[in-house]
Amino acid sequence: MTNQAYESPRGVFLPATTEGRDELVGGERLDSDVSILQSEFRSTIANGDGAPNGKKPTEVCLRSSFSFLAALLFAAFLIPTEAQVTTQQPFPPGYQPPAATITTSSEGSAYVPMDSWIYPALDRLHSLGYLDNSFLGIRPWTRLSIAHMLEQSADRIDTDDNDDEAREIYLAVLHEVQPDIDNATELNHPNGELESVYTNLRGITGTPLRDSFHLGQSIVNDYGRPYEGGINNYSGFSARAEAGRFTLYFRGEYQYAPSATGYSPALATYLSETVDQIPIVSNPFQDTIPAGPIATANHARILEANLSYHLLGHEISFGKSDHWMGPAQGASMLWGNNAEDIYHFEIDRVEPLRIPLLSRVTGPFRYDFFVGSLKGHTDPNDPWVHVEKISFKPTKNLEFGFDRMVMWGGKGHEPITLHTFLKSFFSIQNVPVSEKFSRADPGARFGSFDFDYRLPYLRNWVTLYTDSFAHDDVSPIDAPRRAAVHPGIYLARFPGMEHLDLRLEGANTDTVSSSYNNGVFLYWETVQKQGPTNKGFLLGDPIGRQGKGGQGWLTYHLSPNEEIQFSYRNMKIDGNFFPGGTTQNDFQGAVRKRIGKDIEVRGSVQYEGWKAPIYKTGPQSDTTVTAQITWFPPEKTQQ
Repeated sequence: MTNQAYESPRGVFLPATTEGRDELVGGERLDSDVSILQSEFRSTIANGDGAPNGKKPTEVCLRSSFSFLAALLFAAFLIPTEAQVTTQQPFPPGYQPPAATITTSSEGSAYVPMDSWIYPALDRLHSLGYLDNSFLGIRPWTRLSIAHMLEQSADRIDTDDNDDEAREIYLAVLHEVQPDIDNATELNHPNGELESVYTNLRGITGTPLRDSFHLGQSIVNDYGRPYEGGINNYSGFSARAEAGRFTLYFRGEYQYAPSATGYSPALATYLSETVDQIPIVSNPFQDTIPAGPIATANHARILEANLSYHLLGHEISFGKSDHWMGPAQGASMLWGNNAEDIYHFEIDRVEPLRIPLLSRVTGPFRYDFFVGSLKGHTDPNDPWVHVEKISFKPTKNLEFGFDRMVMWGGKGHEPITLHTFLKSFFSIQNVPVSEKFSRADPGARFGSFDFDYRLPYLRNWVTLYTDSFAHDDVSPIDAPRRAAVHPGIYLARFPGMEHLDLRLEGANTDTVSSSYNNGVFLYWETVQKQGPTNKGFLLGDPIGRQGKGGQGWLTYHLSPNEEIQFSYRNMKIDGNFFPGGTTQNDFQGAVRKRIGKDIEVRGSVQYEGWKAPIYKTGPQSDTTVTAQITWFPPEKTQQ
């Protein structure tokens, strides 16, 4: 069997050649190339499976899960990655490398969910010195935009005989998006398919934290899924359909979480009235405060559902979809997937744009805009939010972007109209108190700035990046001492250990201004007192208000979509926020492994030690064991 270089129906030339890691024998390179795993993980959702609550069943489940994880870790080293021996073919006669232009398409394309293996794989490919036209600060990406990114790097990867790691990543992701390249659709010839089916079992012993707006979270960046001590389950499926410029995507699941004691009335009252300044008498039930007793969660939920139309390099969509507005892995300070997605209208420039003369200075750029309503707010009820972002790439190694988020309106405060939207959109100045509490309030305004940079002399090794967040300032650049920051550094490989990478990140929302304001600065506002939250979870960094911490990941890649990972996370909430503050220390081991072509198994164990004197006296701990099985139906080939 031979690889081929070909031109797809969409004009995207992607040579399908590879040199696998298994071809090294005694330090010598074989004449043949070895391709990587033939089926890739498309979109996963971490977490779930339901069972009755109770101590004994939980302990039995956790013991079984520990044994399962140990077996999975052992199997990760023993189960070989499926490969096929191929011979690299020359490029077709007359082939010319792609010019330095931006590729686009007239067809619609579905977004790849943010919890897919594709994003860390492409992030790694970027840090290895490729994928120069990617924009890490605006995600998710569509399947076709990913194909276009690969197109721009195809020649460099193919001609570099010394970077098998990059070649494997390239081919694995290419295999994932290849059907979208080959199977062009039309309005009268649509294409639809079931993308994935999964079930996730999560067992928790002890009392976890589930309060990102105050005390902290034990499980972060998980779409606001419910979880409590005991057995939790999340089972669902995803599907997509394309018809010319139209795209439809759906992902839904059943969710189960046990009942729990929750916060005492005294603690709930303190957090509401003293910390958040919200009268609890008129707001007895608040999603941002997990007051007890907490009922069992037993419901179906739509994670993503959107209909989009492709127009001139844009995806114009309605519905629910992911957003990750920063380059970091641990969090996006403005908007990530820590909370449930909102229903919104969006205009997303999915392909980089070049403007003559201007782009000589700024380079290509992308932008995104969306507007929708926030749920779980009571003071005021049902405010709306709009977000704008623009990112520039003046060089292939540097990207920087500016964001703006405004919360405005809400029942009993200000109507949601075109007039109030435009006022909030264009307002950048402080307003008097009389206007702030009137129907002319421009809203709670937040700004963000981020960048990522492949370091000189280490372009193929190290990427430095930072995300930042400000309130009542146009941008964190205007007032850096008042801004929250989330810096990080990513070492994409170690010398002599090509499959190992290391990522370190820090976070600080305990700024000069907030240290003396009891948490009423960042992620809080005088009118919008429940801040940028949706159904109780912060939309931004789960480090929360007035928090400091850091996180590290050490990952060994068995293949582009298989890995063994160890991570540590620390978080400390300032005692000026509430008496005693909070301290968290999380240790986690995780494995992701493919069994055959269509089955993926994930397992993880997390131990957490925490202190929150205002909630429970003395040191506390909880252990979370997760096991997920995902089936990816074989992709059908359109005739």
